Amino acid sequence: MVALRAKDDTVKVANNSVVIKEKDNYLNNKTKNTSLDICKKLQGLSLKNVSMKLVENNKVIYEDFGEMLFTHFGVSGPIILSASAHLRKDYFQNVKVIIDLKPALSQEKLDARILRDFEKQKNKAIKNSLNDLLPQKLIPVIIELSEINEDKKINEITKQERTRLVNNLKNLEIEIEGFADIKEAIVTKGGINIKEINPKTMESKLVQGLFFAGEIIDVDAYTGGFNLQIAYSTGYTSGLN
Repeated sequence: MVALRAKDDTVKVANNSVVIKEKDNYLNNKTKNTSLDICKKLQGLSLKNVSMKLVENNKVIYEDFGEMLFTHFGVSGPIILSASAHLRKDYFQNVKVIIDLKPALSQEKLDARILRDFEKQKNKAIKNSLNDLLPQKLIPVIIELSEINEDKKINEITKQERTRLVNNLKNLEIEIEGFADIKEAIVTKGGINIKEINPKTMESKLVQGLFFAGEIIDVDAYTGGFNLQIAYSTGYTSGLN
């Protein structure tokens, strides 16, 4: 399991139907962020209690809930590491991570929550009005992805802009181009086939007196201490024998 590298292509929100182009000089003069740009801007930001979908060729192949981290090259953290176990090293085509920043709220409830917050701060610029909703580092990124002028007053925000804001909070999309360096890996796949090992002693069935333990064996598990337990248990068993 290893962190994932973000793609250096134009990023899109997951539901393109809500992205509405506007004749706004501010928007026309902005260059769209790539997935890699987004991760670099959010580098070091750790998120808790978010949900994540790993999508390959428009099919969800893994879902998780928990903690993740943005890095200078992409995304990492427990739920990302577990997700990486479902990808093949030799095949990365149309792979993306879709992050729900507010999984406890439906889109409708999140929209209502934002409306309540906006009502309290209607004379403020939007860049100063999302502190109760998001970490400071995330605010300018979400505003820019939502194609809203950061200096626009809350009482001037349109329903279309608010819809885009909600959609980005529920569907922050990061396109993935590959794995991070193997040196960053937590655990690797492959190794000695378990069919060739006596599980009671960890001795090779092919070579007498040869014992195996840990990652040299072809077993791996999700992050969370499971791989350490495999190493401890197999090491203990082989040591006894």
